[in-house]
Amino acid sequence: MKLNEYAAKNGVNYFMISFTDLFGGQRAKLVPAQAIADMQEEGAGFAGFATWLDMTPAHPDMLAIPDPSSCIQLPWKREVAWLAANPVMEGEEVAQAPRNVLRRQIAAAAEKGLHVKTGVEAEYFLMSKDGSSLSDEFDTAEKPCYDQQAVMRRYDVVREICDYMLELGWGPYQNDHEDANGQFEMNWEFSDALVTADRHSFFKFMTKSIAEKHGFRATFMPKPVEGLTGNGAHVHISVWDAPGDDAKTNMFATDSTEGSPTAELGLSERGANFLGGIMKHATAMAAITNPTVNSYKRINAPRTLSGATWSPNTVTWTGNNRTHMVRVPGPGRFELRLADGAANPYLLQAVIIAAGLSGMKSGADPGKRWDIDMYAEGHIVKDAPKLPLNMLDAIRAYDSDGELKSILGDEFSSAYVKLKNREWNSFASHFSQWEKEHTLDI
Repeated sequence: MKLNEYAAKNGVNYFMISFTDLFGGQRAKLVPAQAIADMQEEGAGFAGFATWLDMTPAHPDMLAIPDPSSCIQLPWKREVAWLAANPVMEGEEVAQAPRNVLRRQIAAAAEKGLHVKTGVEAEYFLMSKDGSSLSDEFDTAEKPCYDQQAVMRRYDVVREICDYMLELGWGPYQNDHEDANGQFEMNWEFSDALVTADRHSFFKFMTKSIAEKHGFRATFMPKPVEGLTGNGAHVHISVWDAPGDDAKTNMFATDSTEGSPTAELGLSERGANFLGGIMKHATAMAAITNPTVNSYKRINAPRTLSGATWSPNTVTWTGNNRTHMVRVPGPGRFELRLADGAANPYLLQAVIIAAGLSGMKSGADPGKRWDIDMYAEGHIVKDAPKLPLNMLDAIRAYDSDGELKSILGDEFSSAYVKLKNREWNSFASHFSQWEKEHTLDI
């Protein structure tokens, strides 16, 4: 698709050429339609050091080459179109750039005849403009999940976002008030992993923009309010024989009468091996699926106001049971409940594919299926690994997982560990009010 022709046909005056950095920040340049033909070929120039990438001021220009297949005309500002881009430098793809990391994993899977399809459940809070309080002072129920009165008080925001997803052809199928006061979730149809990542990235941008338009602030922060359920980003995963509409066979589906713990739930041997890779690498994956200091206030949270955190702290799997890290809710797919709202949309998909391919290659066993309430009976599970207690533990777990680091790429892994260690050191050197309150008089 020639973007200048797209602009003329659709009344687009500007293109937003966007890439996502290692910390999930969305970076963009606004390019007038008259200049887009050259940009489509050569890319928009960025100084990599000015973003969260492991670069210095001495690095040459990084060029973000727009992917025309990702083009989305902003439904709320139709003279602008958004484009996901693939960063290159001196003619070579930037190996640490998250969208490039994901594209490599997709290509590696395709070489084996595997095409990963995913759906993501992106939860968010609607806060006041300054983020100091919930946007709805009347949203105070002890169990607010599915509260129809509360969701209708924010109908204008939810409806506008859903209308736009309908217009874009994403196939949204339900919206609800989630388990925390002020929290919402909007679901759309699953698709190829790259499409899902692009849509996840755009959804965050769109949700924040529409919330601002209505005088609110949308946040995907893992645990924005103490005592309330945090923001998850649950991912539903299946593997098919072809991409897109050409997919005919779900390689994770099987006859549920075969008798193994996974087959009983309709998950094939290949699906079990993919799941086995997730289980094997879960503690290292957390550095990517749960990438912030705040993330560990969600997955290691005490009991919330509603009575459950809805997040895991142990590497276990089960059937249709939401108290575990992985659940198999039906034949041919499983849900990874580990990730939170801070997860980079591209790295989230990439690490899932990387861990899954590792499991398929080695024939990994997912281990024992636990059909128990982990919140009430988790203490009886003695041999399952615990998820990291904090971001530093997660970074160290990732840095110790040589196989996963290699699959995702040495340049990416080195950059990610370096910058995340720097972030942890910044946090650790920060003096908090808590320290004064608890140690001033020691």
